Amino acid sequence: MTVLRSLLLFALAAVAEIGGAWLVWQGFRENRGLWWIAGGLIALGAYGFVATFQPDPNFGRVLAAYGGVFVAGSLAWGVVMDGFRPDRWDLTGAAVCLLGVAIIMYAPRG
Repeated sequence: MTVLRSLLLFALAAVAEIGGAWLVWQGFRENRGLWWIAGGLIALGAYGFVATFQPDPNFGRVLAAYGGVFVAGSLAWGVVMDGFRPDRWDLTGAAVCLLGVAIIMYAPRG
């Protein structure tokens, strides 16, 4: 149950951070306006709280592992929201990052 909770929190963090950054991008770079930027800032602020709910108490470990989720999630977001088509190297890199997440967060420790 702890691993499932952790994975769900990583997914929520990715939606908040990547979505927030995307909204800021859309608002500023694509000239969609201040409401898009404001929504992005709210989402980015929410992201800052999500990591605090991770079961692991180590800030450095949680954020390091989240980096791998961010990489893979960013590529997935680009596919869904922008029609981006990752190449085999994008996918290979994302897989390596997710393997890193698994090692950092879920390896047995003792």
